[in-house]
Amino acid sequence: MNRIQSGDLNNIREKRVHEIKKFKAALMVCAGTGCVSAGSFKLKDLLEKELKERNLDNEYMVVPTGCNGFCAQGPIMVIQPDGIFYQKVKPEDIPEIINKLIEGKYVDKLLYKDIETGNYIPKMENIKFFGKQQLIALRNKGIINPENIEDAIARGAYNSLAKALEMNQQDIIDEVKRSGIRGRGGGGFPTGVKWEIAFKTSQEKDVIPYIICNADEGDPGAFMDRSIVEADPHTVIEGMLIGAKAIGASEGFVYIRKEYPLALERLEIAISQAEEMGLLGKNILGSDFDFDIKTHRGAGAFVCGEETALISSIQGKAGEPRQKPPVPAISGLRGKPTIINNVETWANIPVILDKGAGWFADIGSGDVSDSPWNGSSGTKVFSLVGNIEHTGLVEIPMGITLHEIIYDIGGGIPNGRKFKAVQTGGPSGGCLPASHLDLSVDFDSLTKAGSMMGSGGMIVMDDKTCMVDVAKYFISFLKDESCGKCTPCREGLIALYQILDRITKGEGKNGDIELMEEISQTMSLASLCALGQTAANPVLSTIKYFRDEYEAHIKDKKCPAGVCKELISYSVNDNCTGCTICSKKCPVNAISGKVKEKHIIDPELCIKCNVCYEVCKFDAIEVR
Repeated sequence: MNRIQSGDLNNIREKRVHEIKKFKAALMVCAGTGCVSAGSFKLKDLLEKELKERNLDNEYMVVPTGCNGFCAQGPIMVIQPDGIFYQKVKPEDIPEIINKLIEGKYVDKLLYKDIETGNYIPKMENIKFFGKQQLIALRNKGIINPENIEDAIARGAYNSLAKALEMNQQDIIDEVKRSGIRGRGGGGFPTGVKWEIAFKTSQEKDVIPYIICNADEGDPGAFMDRSIVEADPHTVIEGMLIGAKAIGASEGFVYIRKEYPLALERLEIAISQAEEMGLLGKNILGSDFDFDIKTHRGAGAFVCGEETALISSIQGKAGEPRQKPPVPAISGLRGKPTIINNVETWANIPVILDKGAGWFADIGSGDVSDSPWNGSSGTKVFSLVGNIEHTGLVEIPMGITLHEIIYDIGGGIPNGRKFKAVQTGGPSGGCLPASHLDLSVDFDSLTKAGSMMGSGGMIVMDDKTCMVDVAKYFISFLKDESCGKCTPCREGLIALYQILDRITKGEGKNGDIELMEEISQTMSLASLCALGQTAANPVLSTIKYFRDEYEAHIKDKKCPAGVCKELISYSVNDNCTGCTICSKKCPVNAISGKVKEKHIIDPELCIKCNVCYEVCKFDAIEVR
């Protein structure tokens, strides 16, 4: 590739658009991690082979894309430009897909089936999962080949960079400030304010600052940042370039988890392509602006998501947080002013410069015109997982309610179960009950309710979930991930886990709830970093909203949800038809009975694995 000037972007765009228009249709195969694990690379190869054998490869193009978001339905293929959405595609479906494509028809059995009406829905735009979403950070998901820079440029990539190169540094910062965007990595600090601190500090000290992209996404069930990088790495690179121009940085780093090999591969391909084109390196787009990006692989420590621990890790030291102030924007990497934003934040920056701060600020909730701390502008990406019909990746405008996300987008709770709670904000977030379903999803509302926005994890739980066990799970995770540097976090998490473990085993004591509240408050006030300060949120929120479950465990020695093994027993009721499925599936042969006769569970042999409950189709297994 030749190094390009600013004016060459339009030529590349027009050329690529012209090339794409030569084809009758594009078969967009989802190649995000979820679909790849389900075999989408094989589907792509088979499609290309089939088209070539039929001499149709000049009429129809196969494009591997990033994650479409509807992960529960993978492997996914979308036929463009009509937007025909195929789900759960198998290798044997390939010939029929091509036959129908030639005929101008579609394969009915591969279409999405509406869970309410039972009707097949051919077009992606008419599926409810996508209906209330608004794409900014994920604007190119499922549309471009993330390993082809010309695809990204055809969709407008690097236009905002060209614009930024013509702007004054303070003007760029002011535009970001007016947009009201707050960090999407968890803290919610106003991005423009952070940039301004680093810019002014670097000028005062006469030093060159640094830029860092935090892609160390460690929340259980979270895959927002991974999916953005896999789907559109160039938007992250462009965002970092704009940030670097704004504050005067010449070197940047992407700190990415070792567990994200596909995201890392695509990011490094994108960086290499951008360097070859002159979009990274010296004299970018013919200007006097120089900027390089290097990748740094994290070792998988959750605490390295905290910015000072991340910096320590990049510098080759143990990933432990340090006392603040000074904040990294004043003294960060190598003691110089350092801007750290997460993947999603960087992905929003090019759009803010392209469409303007006012356009971005008008999306979301609250008025950011007076102060960037007022309200929550723009959109937020969430990984929607747990006991929900449609798991996947969603991007919604700030201010939408939990009910809309869980029921209108997520399709509600499967298997006829009732909604019980939703946890937002990752392991340090809080669990909110059904009475909060109408809560606005924004920074301030979630915090006020005892949870947090966090980086965007959203775990839905049904009425068979034990909230004490949930708190125990997250405290166990945080206990293992704590760096151990400060006493309140290190010892506090161990103490909380030990109490929760006793309670779930029927060994809870009067005063345990109050003791946990006291420990939690101490951790919040005295811990060194945000991990310790927010680590007790799962305990505090579940006590606040589900105190009766704690009391049932402690006083009655019962688990109302039927989860805690030491507090439950299994039996067979009169609904049993004698189908024998439970006895066949029982791993320890604890169930006996003849065909068409009521079965019996031997409590001495039963290991309470719940298999019988899960396989029974007649509600004959009772858990008490």
